[in-house]
Amino acid sequence: MSDKTTQHDPLRAKRGRKAGEHAIPSSVQVLDRSLKLLDLVASADGAALTDLSDQSGMAPSTVHRLLTSLAAHGMVTHDAETGAWTIGLKAFEIGNAFLRFRKLGTISRPFLKQLMEHSGETANIGIEDGGDVVFISQVESHAPMRAFFRPGRRGPIHASGIGKAILSTWDNAAIEQLLSHRPLIRFTEKTRDTLAKLLTDIETIRTRSWSIDDEEHTLGMRCLAAPIFNEYGEAIAGISVSGPAVRLPDATLAALGPVVKAAADGVTQALGGRLD
Repeated sequence: MSDKTTQHDPLRAKRGRKAGEHAIPSSVQVLDRSLKLLDLVASADGAALTDLSDQSGMAPSTVHRLLTSLAAHGMVTHDAETGAWTIGLKAFEIGNAFLRFRKLGTISRPFLKQLMEHSGETANIGIEDGGDVVFISQVESHAPMRAFFRPGRRGPIHASGIGKAILSTWDNAAIEQLLSHRPLIRFTEKTRDTLAKLLTDIETIRTRSWSIDDEEHTLGMRCLAAPIFNEYGEAIAGISVSGPAVRLPDATLAALGPVVKAAADGVTQALGGRLD
């Protein structure tokens, strides 16, 4: 009876095999194995499949399947003549993005300090990612009541000074493509919560060269921002000052606008970026 159970029960392991060896691997396990292979490929100057199998402890068929999947995403590449696997262009782009934004945070620091000291308000650097703004660095104001953005915090691009500054460098078609299928959440009565309202504001920003978040995300808080460009003239980030509306009336915004723009241009030049 027990022999029949062993023979017909698909969940039972065969003699001499580990119980979970033939189970479908979880997505986490697949990810772990793929990342391990990616690390091995990156550390070698061209790696053969058999070597990767030996180093990883995985069967050659498993290694080949995972490498093929990684290659489909551009993370690794295969030389048909030599059989060697090397790191792919997409992996390089991802690593380069890390270096670029790490460099951005370091290079922008003195500009943020100068901007905070000149304005008396919190100065920030943020990037665009998937239709959001991600704050990567900040120098806080010394005032008791001040703006604060935790590094890594994400914010809506349509209700952000930095977000609108970056969008102002895009053409309207690109803005519509990004935002036409997602809701423009209304945070306050001043939020540009329709595409028409946002594009009208964007036209003003293009003329003025800096953006204003006029209590559009948080009542009582205003923000000025300008874009930062890479070597191709593409906006990769924005720099801003943010503070209570009572300390940033219209006259102060008008005076600070060129200062924020100059700081953004300074970061662009320090990064080796191009100003149009």
